[in-house]
Amino acid sequence: MKAGPLWKRNLIICWFGMFASGIAMSQIAPILPLYIRNLGVTNNSQIDILAGLAFGITYIVAAVFSPLWGSVADKFGRKKILIITSLGMGIFVTALGFVPNITWLFVLRILLGVITGFNAACTALIASQVDREHAGVALGTLATASIVGGLVGPIIGGAIDTAIGTKYVFIITGPLMFVSFFLTLFFVKENFIPHEHKKAKKSFKEIWKEIPHKQLTATLCVTYFVITLGLYSIEPIITQYVEQLHVSMSLVAFLGGVAFSVAGLSNMIGSPLLGRVSDKKGAHKVLFFTLIAAACIYLPQAFVTNVWELIALRFLLGFTLGGMGPSVNVLVRNITPDEHTGRIFGIVTAAMFLGIFVGSFMGGEVSAAAGIPTVLMITAALMLANGIWVFFTVYRGFQKRERELEAPRELGEPSESDPAIPVLH
Repeated sequence: MKAGPLWKRNLIICWFGMFASGIAMSQIAPILPLYIRNLGVTNNSQIDILAGLAFGITYIVAAVFSPLWGSVADKFGRKKILIITSLGMGIFVTALGFVPNITWLFVLRILLGVITGFNAACTALIASQVDREHAGVALGTLATASIVGGLVGPIIGGAIDTAIGTKYVFIITGPLMFVSFFLTLFFVKENFIPHEHKKAKKSFKEIWKEIPHKQLTATLCVTYFVITLGLYSIEPIITQYVEQLHVSMSLVAFLGGVAFSVAGLSNMIGSPLLGRVSDKKGAHKVLFFTLIAAACIYLPQAFVTNVWELIALRFLLGFTLGGMGPSVNVLVRNITPDEHTGRIFGIVTAAMFLGIFVGSFMGGEVSAAAGIPTVLMITAALMLANGIWVFFTVYRGFQKRERELEAPRELGEPSESDPAIPVLH
């Protein structure tokens, strides 16, 4: 592999791995009811319940174990966690194609949640290696991988199922994580030096006391939760929404897939661009304005009259996603001590997984009770409320800090170690 800055080489491999991980986690969504029926369950109401549980349980378990993997990564190195989790995901996803009954389906979905520490370790690895001037571009580019993988995964799963059968969805997509395993094993480089105090076992409460910007960290975790909740609130119901827009039945599945995944295309375009803006102007500014923009884009989706309006708005939404998630990662990276990077990014990843689960559940339940437009209006309101919260807790704080740095002081220049608000540039 061509020589270059360590973080650039690792970024390419981590991007592929997180993309493959996104596919591995999401490709089951459209085919799960069919697979459960193939495993011998015939009652439609039972199939719906079991499909919801089987899909959601992976994300709940992943939310619990992501911080634990982050803690292990801080102690023993991020590359080791990448190797273990990529291998484990490859094994468990592939094995899903050979389950004999519903019990084993649930066992493997739980194990898949347990081993899902790959994303947090990737983010922590790149965040610990990239210089501050390029953090926005690097973490912005990396963030596209998981989002795009999660968006195209259901389309890939549906296409493979239609072409050659349900079990081959897992047999084909699982080995992508084996590719990631070998790339990580042979090409990822990490100069990991554990901190002395990491050798001592500490409770989460003790670790939390060492985090200098607790309110900011909590705000950013909640923000990532809301971002993914909004993205996945529409996933279970987008095909039904497309159908309601008077689309020919022969095109419903195709256009539903386009409407869902088109945000991934614009996300890939927008993330690096907004990452550069973040590096120059500040991640706190990009986060606030993209949250408000997302609220303004979610709302009109509730009032579209044809599928092309929906697709266009989803395309615009992808650009805001390219600013929100990466900005959270940049801010977390800048306010977190190096020795706790893995733990904190594990918590952020846990918030993301919880957002996926709650969003998927909320979308289905609210649409059944009050209609799909209501889901979109609630999502817009959550984005707006979160944007206002970010304005008062994050944006104004960093703006005040920037003014203080520009103003002359009798006691000399302020230090970057000032505990009030960290410096982002």
